[in-house]
Amino acid sequence: MGLLLGDVAPNFDAETTDGKINFHDWIGDNWVVFFSHPADYTPVCTTELGYTSKLHGELAKRNAKAIALSIDSVEDHKGWIKDIEETQGCSVNFPIIADVDKKVSELYSMIHPNADPKVTVRSVYVIDPNKKIRATFTYPPSAGRNFNEILRLIDSLQLTDGYKVATPVNWESGDDVIVVPSLSDADADKLFPKGYKKIKPYLRVTPQPNK
Repeated sequence: MGLLLGDVAPNFDAETTDGKINFHDWIGDNWVVFFSHPADYTPVCTTELGYTSKLHGELAKRNAKAIALSIDSVEDHKGWIKDIEETQGCSVNFPIIADVDKKVSELYSMIHPNADPKVTVRSVYVIDPNKKIRATFTYPPSAGRNFNEILRLIDSLQLTDGYKVATPVNWESGDDVIVVPSLSDADADKLFPKGYKKIKPYLRVTPQPNK
């Protein structure tokens, strides 16, 4: 069935542009955005890795960091980084895993043979400090991902971990949130001093509690 939400992210040792790492040790106490790209020296990937580099500060605010992967070598990665930095106006500030033997790609189901057996698709795993997989999504090689959505997703995960709320459609940090249905009105009165609007018994809206 592959990796599921709530599973512990499989550990591995790998060579990267920052040297050899043990994945779990590298995660440490951080949230992690682990994402694959189809190949080095490709246009969509160049824009994605450049933009991710520019999000370093935003990720750091969320106690998060990024790590990328493709089945190219460390030498190819390092050569390509020069192109990324030149064309995207940034400094690549996260490691890129060299998965030449495809062991990590296969461990994380990043190669989809019916799409393209030769390259990794655009997989994303959001992993929490407990090494648990909290969210995943996959795009085809032809479609660049929205990394602002990844920030929004981390905001939602961190908020809902801390409070008995869920985030509604198109939620952005600062918007109202939903009181979880499992919480009684009496308990909601105690937990949400700003109050809440009861639209339906199962649909109660409250201001974001940590704002």
